[in-house]
Amino acid sequence: MGKRVVKDLTYDAPLEDVAAMLTDAPFRERVLERMKVLRGTATAEPGATGTVVTLDQVQSTASLPSFATKVVGDEIRIRQVETWRTPDRADVDVTIPGKPGEMHGTATLTESGGRTTERVDLEITVRLPLVGGKIEGLVADMLVKALDKEHETGVEWLAGR
Repeated sequence: MGKRVVKDLTYDAPLEDVAAMLTDAPFRERVLERMKVLRGTATAEPGATGTVVTLDQVQSTASLPSFATKVVGDEIRIRQVETWRTPDRADVDVTIPGKPGEMHGTATLTESGGRTTERVDLEITVRLPLVGGKIEGLVADMLVKALDKEHETGVEWLAGR
């Protein structure tokens, strides 16, 4: 079944500026630094069908409960690919290479009165009997914290433009 996470992040900036920020590799690298990932890279590749943003990160699992670390180990690699086909919409796919978990959904931008809201809508699926639902809940909590850190970084980034 999975667990759905929907989160709105609002910026005091026009859609064009928020879209440019979200498809900017240096911005995404700053977010990874602020998230204190163990290792991470961010790329943004413009192409014929839009811009593909790829975040590849390794996070510590030290704060997770023992039942989760038995499944994922001491570190967890997360690969996030956002395909921005238009400035206001991306398909988002997150995988955990070698592990039975993934997230799929969208990021959409809407502007009103010079403010832009990014809505992230993702379905988390962990295919493990008995503990899958618990791990989906942990992943959802991690996702919300990561989005909050991205938003905080984005507000600062846009204020400095």
